[in-house]
Amino acid sequence: MILMPHLLLLLTLALHAQPTREGYARAANLSTTTANLDISIPGPATWINATDTFWYRRTIKGGHEFVIANGATKRPAFDHARLAAALSKAIGETYQSHSLPFQTLTFPSPNSFEFTVNQTRWRVNTQTYQPENLGPDNSFPRKAAPPRERRVEEAPVPSPDGTQEALIQNHNIYLRQKSAKTAKPLTYDGSESNAYARASIVWSPDSRNLAAYRIRTGLHRKIQYIESSPLDRLQPKTFHIEYEKPGDQLDLQQPVLINLANASVTPIDDALFPNPYRLSNIEWRKDSRAFTFEYNQRSHQVYRVIEVNAKTAQPRAIVTEAPQTFFCYSSKKFRHDLNDGRELIWMSERDDWNHLYLIDAATGQPKSQITRGPWVVRGVDKVDESTRTIYFHASGMYASKDPYFVHYYRINFDGTALIPLTTADANHTVAFSKDMSQYVDHYSRIDLPPVSELHRTADQSLVAMIETSRSEALKAANFHAPEPFIAKARDGQTDIYGILHRPSHFDPAKRYPVVEYIYAGPHDSFVPKSFAPYSALQSLAELGFIVVQIDGMGTSNRSKAFHDVAWRNLADAGFPDRILWHKALAAKYPWYDISKVGIYGHSAGGQNALGALLFHPEFYKVAVSSCGCHDNRMDKIWWNEQWMGWPLGPEYIACSNAENAGKLKGKLLLSVGELDNNVDPASTMQVVNALIKAKKTFDFIMLPGEGHSWGGVYGERKRWDFFVHNLLNTEPPDWNQ
Repeated sequence: MILMPHLLLLLTLALHAQPTREGYARAANLSTTTANLDISIPGPATWINATDTFWYRRTIKGGHEFVIANGATKRPAFDHARLAAALSKAIGETYQSHSLPFQTLTFPSPNSFEFTVNQTRWRVNTQTYQPENLGPDNSFPRKAAPPRERRVEEAPVPSPDGTQEALIQNHNIYLRQKSAKTAKPLTYDGSESNAYARASIVWSPDSRNLAAYRIRTGLHRKIQYIESSPLDRLQPKTFHIEYEKPGDQLDLQQPVLINLANASVTPIDDALFPNPYRLSNIEWRKDSRAFTFEYNQRSHQVYRVIEVNAKTAQPRAIVTEAPQTFFCYSSKKFRHDLNDGRELIWMSERDDWNHLYLIDAATGQPKSQITRGPWVVRGVDKVDESTRTIYFHASGMYASKDPYFVHYYRINFDGTALIPLTTADANHTVAFSKDMSQYVDHYSRIDLPPVSELHRTADQSLVAMIETSRSEALKAANFHAPEPFIAKARDGQTDIYGILHRPSHFDPAKRYPVVEYIYAGPHDSFVPKSFAPYSALQSLAELGFIVVQIDGMGTSNRSKAFHDVAWRNLADAGFPDRILWHKALAAKYPWYDISKVGIYGHSAGGQNALGALLFHPEFYKVAVSSCGCHDNRMDKIWWNEQWMGWPLGPEYIACSNAENAGKLKGKLLLSVGELDNNVDPASTMQVVNALIKAKKTFDFIMLPGEGHSWGGVYGERKRWDFFVHNLLNTEPPDWNQ
């Protein structure tokens, strides 16, 4: 009897901690709550053509508005109420002035603007406000072309002087005079499986030569789909898509030079490009002396810029990259030819950091290393050939600041006169005017709402303060910015950066289970650096968790050595660094309970989330994995061979969640969309099959009609329920009542 009051107290506390329907609703409605606040958060600026005017979109109470600015003068971009009324009538939907159904604008003339709604382009004249339907927006992906055998004759390729045109007939290149009806063959070796491609034909500027690719057809793998629950009929539908996977035989491109004066056809010696993953589009020099293309070797360990002499047909390598691991062509390649190809600006990690080089095309050697130091160039904004100046953005230059913060700079081709254009300790996005005379600096941190400033490029002086976000409404709404945290990596030296979200009702006297959101794709870094009034991680935290996100080794935007941890080892996913980060945080905060750590992720993050339970069950206890690329042999070729290499070796098996499914410990929820066209859904089904064969207990959801999807509102609720049940040890609401 003496124990009863204590039991009642524990029961009361447990009931108080248990998430209710109301608690779920508050968590789910966080995005709406913050969206309706009047905090004037500006978006990045977009300059209007070649003017001194730019537009941006900012938050207002209940929604957004578009603003036009010139210097310190600002005005609404248009009459929002009038447009909402006119658009509602034209489309047949009801729109409000503060919630117009588009986010971007273009201005084809001073008196009109254009936008896209539901993939349809519209133009509005500011005098009449009568929306004009311009038809489909061609920037959206179109349906796949019909099979080769059903294609109509492709349009000919006219010569620069306008007198001749090249065309494809019977898989070969033919030539005819512009006004002629008949054509004569230039090549004879094309065939159905080794055909010349119309899209690859490029005339020399003097109209005397042609260069093209003859393409030997590869595998062209197809993935079959069953749409179980189509909207327009009862019975299922079937279809397929073409989808290349690691190890597949690819189309083989053979460059060919055709001299029209003597009708010679010369295949280019492939000694410098023997095993291509891809060859880039052919480009001629302006003086017609040569053409160039880029060679990306299968395995991505050799990358070359190749120039072919138009007189001799001899190729030579202008630039060769041959790293021990991978050349990151997908996100760290930049080339800008100067003086008709006699020099070029080239991006390389050859000194362990991503930098710019001025290359002498005659020798292939650098004339200068333009940028240097233990920091990385993130992109080039403009190469000004007249002043031999480069505008670029980079991160990590300041040892005292977050190495992921992006800043903008100007520098000379010879590496002198490095000038910072942004100075605030924050993450920056800069928009330059067309003539580069001005720029809008839009910056923020996760704990600093955005600021927009207009600067003069010549001396970086402030022209006008454009917007300063108001934070009072956020504070009144009990908004809490995530907290950054830094811990040492597995090497004991490198800093690992992450953030944590506390629930708004946080009590430091309690112990909180931890949920990590993971995406460890090597193509980028992922921990947010800019301000956001809402995060899905915060919604999950509201249910009673500490929710974190971390960039471990193997992700991008640090040194080459940091990035190389992913090489042929995607299963690593930075877990040794992540676990140390968690432990360091637990050592600092007693309320951080690392005896109860869950993890979730999607796509590559789905692979990572399940990998946490398979390879690190001593630390991670619960995982939710959606649409995972669980076996890198099953996923798209470009992404997986980039990091896992070619030819396929035992490392693919070692990293496979399907092959290692028998190691499962802990609680697992898997989901996949039956129509996923990003990651073959069979990748998840093979994990399910392996788990069943290993007699493992787990949960699984197949999402009918869904593609590469988290599962929408239903998928999010199932994820929340899974963590509530398995980490809070309480039952989520009974949604069937």
